Amino acid sequence: MQSRRFIFPVVFSILALAGCEQLPDSNSPQSNFQQVYDSISEQELKQHVKTISSDEFEGRAPTSAGETKTLEYLVNNFKTLGFQPGNGNSYLQAVELMEITADPNMQLRMGQNTFEYQKNMVASSKRETAQVNLNDSEIVFVGYGVNAPEYNWNDYEGLDVKGKTVVILVNDPGFENPESGKFQGKTMTYYGRWTYKYEEASRQGAEAAIIVHETAPASYGWSVVSNSWSGPQYSLVSKNGNSDRVAVEGWISLEAANKVFAEAGLDFSHEKAQAMQGPYSKALGTTASITINSKLKKSVSNNVIATLPGSVAPDEHIIYTAHWDHLGMDTSLKGDQIYNGAHDNATGVAASLTMAKAFSELSIRPARSITFLIVTAEEQGLLGSKYYSEHPIIPLDKTVANLNMDALNVLGRTKNVSVVGMGKSDLENYLQSAVTKQGRYLTQEDRPEAGSYYRSDHFSFAKQGVPALYAKGGNEPINEATAKYRKRASVVVKGCYHQVCDQFRENWDFGGIQEDTQMLFDVGYSIANSNDWPQWSKTSEFQR
Repeated sequence: MQSRRFIFPVVFSILALAGCEQLPDSNSPQSNFQQVYDSISEQELKQHVKTISSDEFEGRAPTSAGETKTLEYLVNNFKTLGFQPGNGNSYLQAVELMEITADPNMQLRMGQNTFEYQKNMVASSKRETAQVNLNDSEIVFVGYGVNAPEYNWNDYEGLDVKGKTVVILVNDPGFENPESGKFQGKTMTYYGRWTYKYEEASRQGAEAAIIVHETAPASYGWSVVSNSWSGPQYSLVSKNGNSDRVAVEGWISLEAANKVFAEAGLDFSHEKAQAMQGPYSKALGTTASITINSKLKKSVSNNVIATLPGSVAPDEHIIYTAHWDHLGMDTSLKGDQIYNGAHDNATGVAASLTMAKAFSELSIRPARSITFLIVTAEEQGLLGSKYYSEHPIIPLDKTVANLNMDALNVLGRTKNVSVVGMGKSDLENYLQSAVTKQGRYLTQEDRPEAGSYYRSDHFSFAKQGVPALYAKGGNEPINEATAKYRKRASVVVKGCYHQVCDQFRENWDFGGIQEDTQMLFDVGYSIANSNDWPQWSKTSEFQR
């Protein structure tokens, strides 16, 4: 990635000497940038959100009838706006998924305690097999389940967990002990993410990995776990059938964990306190058993990719991402059965389409190409963006930057802009310029302990070395009226995360989304018309 910064200026110098088209300038008399910027409207954003989060789209589950309707909507919009197919002659990139639906008639036995599916435990398997059996597997508490040499921390050191069940704390050691200097304090690292916990347990050879849910360090309640980890679960199709994954991946509630530790003659809170101090493990002297019967179905979902070719360097791209998928339908529910996903993430899709329209209306096309990648299966573990980053259509060394949009601000205009994962790259220089124009300022995300930088699609690009930015309206309302509205609306927004009540509401204030869409339009436009190759900061884990 580093070598790219030296190539680009040379290319532009050659083009200039050859009399080719010069870099577009937003201040040029021929440019209508400001007019287009100002035309980004609340009403247009609102209409897109209202449409794709309607019941007609059935919650936009991958491989469902809702996907078909969503793809048609997206492709038709991009075609109308003059964006070209991003994948040869197609606007679609097929993503082969393995859909695994666990039979909910299961029980998890830990010691003499039996826990019920969704009530106080959830479990599934990523292995592509109809049945997995965990029989009297020895239980070992492995603290945070972290193996991080750069932090001099390894909870698995000297431990053989092959064939065993590991019980793991959520988040990382810095969260509840921020003054200790461990990890990054309250700011979650990737070691705190549930995805990492299962990955590391698999590398260690464990047979099962069970995470203890606690609302504060997880940053969401048990209902989110229950809803998100039940029903069809997806993974990318694997050549080895995911045989190298732990057989059982699950969660238990805090109440369940207290019972398991108590039976072993231990106090959970005491053991947790020990684990916070340094690498820690302890065998509980009890065993775990569960049988998971699953229905397997290979299916194909799709990413949507559309490009507006650049006027000077069309092979170099700024890629905007958002995910179109949500949780679909649950016919076992009484009353409303559709997870409409209005906030998460019809808002990001709406911003993408509105921004695409803005780019299409520019009188002077950007120098670099603008590409929108609207991905599938984000809710299942960033699978659509993961697949793309591992099978890129646009070479990663030609991908200048990634700008991501997920669950945008429906709480009204703000004085500040929240940078998720602040300080990771010099993309923030472009962001700073864009927000200064709006009379706003940058702040760190208000809950860095939630690990949001690792929870949306930009992370797939970051892992591959592409500088990625995730920023949106902050927590400081623009005025007193907005503050009052925000106080009321935030209760609904937070309470409806991954619930059927995440629905479009006519009284939502789209001023914040409008401002953020203009901001990200400006950022992408500026990068596209520069000769820079943004870099990671020296302290970023992705730089290393």
